[in-house]
Amino acid sequence: MATKVVVRGNLDQALKKFKAKVNKDGIPQESKKREGYDKPGVRRRAAEKEGKKNAARRNRANNRDRD
Repeated sequence: MATKVVVRGNLDQALKKFKAKVNKDGIPQESKKREGYDKPGVRRRAAEKEGKKNAARRNRANNRDRD
């Protein structure tokens, strides 16, 4: 999980690469998940809500493709 970026010249480009690598590894999502405790019922409702949102998004995309 140790992420390294070698800085040669432009610091902004190195920072951009570092942020991309960290994001790809899923570190921000993992830290957000571990921020606090969610009761199992709260976790289940959130997963159900996320599933409904994704299903609606897929339906919109499928309907758009048909037109």
